Amino acid sequence: MLGPTLETARLILRPPAPEDFEAWAVFAADEEAARFIGGHQPRAGAWRNMALVAGAWMVNGFSMFSVIEKSTGRWIGRLGPWQPEGWPGTEVGWGIVRDAQGRGYATEGAAASIDWAIDHLGWTDVIHCIDPANTPSQAVAQRLGSVNRGPGRMPPPFENAPIDLWGQTAAEWKARKR
Repeated sequence: MLGPTLETARLILRPPAPEDFEAWAVFAADEEAARFIGGHQPRAGAWRNMALVAGAWMVNGFSMFSVIEKSTGRWIGRLGPWQPEGWPGTEVGWGIVRDAQGRGYATEGAAASIDWAIDHLGWTDVIHCIDPANTPSQAVAQRLGSVNRGPGRMPPPFENAPIDLWGQTAAEWKARKR
């Protein structure tokens, strides 16, 4: 493993592993689940995306985690710190398989990821790049204490995708947790 394993009450967060690929490919092919995270991808695209996330651990020392549901051992998504070249800030993002959405997993995992990014990476600000039509992710951001900071711009090839930048400072996150 190239990074840490974090545990929450219901989740295990760890860097992607080869055994995650089958579930990752199904997730990436789901048009509705992938709608706001770059769109659905065929199997080969899902492999490249998983390799990109895994490789970012080596290049950056951080990346998104695979999300494993403790009660079943099932891969249910990916979330965590993300900042590729040209990104509008230090993001904690999320994407959860459809049949596991609405259970608070994104909020639970993102909170653990924000703690880790602030405590171990020294991040002083955390954003979430959210399509204005993605009301479920807006609700997650609000539960995390983030506010809509207004429109943002993604790097190519997503420069025309509409996004709002939600976020908060590390000081705001820590004060809220107290």
